[in-house]
Amino acid sequence: MFIKGVNQAYSIMKLHVIDTGFFKLDGGAMFGVVPKSLWQRTNEPDANNLCTWAMRCLLIEDGNQLILIDNGIGNKQDEKFLKHYYLHGDATLTKSLKSKGFSPDDITDMFQTHLHFDHCGGGVERKGDKLELTFKNAKYWSNKDHWQWATVPNPREKASFLKENILPIEESGHLNYVPINGDSPFKQFDIATFDGHTDKQMVPMIKYNDKTIAFVADLLPSVGHIPLPYVMGYDTRPLLTMQEKEKFLNEAADNGYILFLEHDAINECCTVKHTEKGVRLDQAFSLTEVL
Repeated sequence: MFIKGVNQAYSIMKLHVIDTGFFKLDGGAMFGVVPKSLWQRTNEPDANNLCTWAMRCLLIEDGNQLILIDNGIGNKQDEKFLKHYYLHGDATLTKSLKSKGFSPDDITDMFQTHLHFDHCGGGVERKGDKLELTFKNAKYWSNKDHWQWATVPNPREKASFLKENILPIEESGHLNYVPINGDSPFKQFDIATFDGHTDKQMVPMIKYNDKTIAFVADLLPSVGHIPLPYVMGYDTRPLLTMQEKEKFLNEAADNGYILFLEHDAINECCTVKHTEKGVRLDQAFSLTEVL
């Protein structure tokens, strides 16, 4: 599914990388059926077979609009929960926004690619016994299909869809839906949807000058996931992920897309190219190198 933006945006728009810290996940889970002897070449595990992953978000500054894409894991979960993910690093959501000259109250739109806890947990914070929105002045964006999928979760994903991250958005009246069968409500980007990882994950396709910057979320967690069989064990439909990824990567190679990597601990962005072995990594670089 492809949702076209109502207009296009050009050089007045600014893009800011928002780092929210690192966490760890099992390498085998992140690469599915691919043997460790192969995936560890790009993602070195620790003694417990855990690999480090970023939770890198993107802020679009365009006139009076400040659109944040994803917001990390947050800090409201209890110690029992967080100890499984080994959160580390100096960056936080609030600190990163402040470093760019903004506060959470400045955000006008909170765009959520999907509602797994490491992508949306920072959007709700705990104040005493209450849960409140982090971005009090923002519209929070999902889509109806994914919202239904997340609020009535299947057993496979139930542990990733945490009600404390999700339900306060609707209860606050800040929930808005992207129309799947219509135009994107954003002039800054088109939206592509994918169903392999989770139902109706949204990938913003940002138009910046003459470039297309794709915020690839969990369609492509890292450069190590570019080869087609390298699919996460977390994906609900891994065969569909492979089909979606093959089509997308061929388009990315044909059109020179810049892929913004949310989870790659080292590389912010990359491009891909056609080779005899299929689509492979071309170049990896920071976002500032192409702005």
